[in-house]
Amino acid sequence: MLEARGTIGYIAPEVFSRYFGEVSHKSDVYSYGMMILELVGCKNNLDAGDGNSSEIYFPYWVYRRVEEGKEFKLPGVVTSAENEIAKKMIMVGLWCIQARPSDRPPMNKVIEMLQLSIEDLQIPPKPFLSSPPRLDIYSSTSSLS
Repeated sequence: MLEARGTIGYIAPEVFSRYFGEVSHKSDVYSYGMMILELVGCKNNLDAGDGNSSEIYFPYWVYRRVEEGKEFKLPGVVTSAENEIAKKMIMVGLWCIQARPSDRPPMNKVIEMLQLSIEDLQIPPKPFLSSPPRLDIYSSTSSLS
């Protein structure tokens, strides 16, 4: 049996479950968004600054910091211009990792968003991942017919 290697966080949810949608070019957009967030240094920041980081879903942590207007204190970011670029990349990354493929921008829109100023970008909806609803076979209201 082959062992899977790599970071599971880069794989779009629809690759694991059709509940989230069909695998398409938007699956690559998801992977690109996760890569942006990691490249900017958000993941290292989470690991270093949060005692219970293993219990936190990385995109939720990033989203919460953006929503609350908190600084990331990213490695290698020293000037205000670099800070603005990092914030923009984080915002675009959050748009790319929306759980539903239809909510993710196409790559040409991602490129446009990267060329905008941070003020022109809207905060995306919170990245939401959940498993599909389960059928409770022991419930008196469910039927198997």
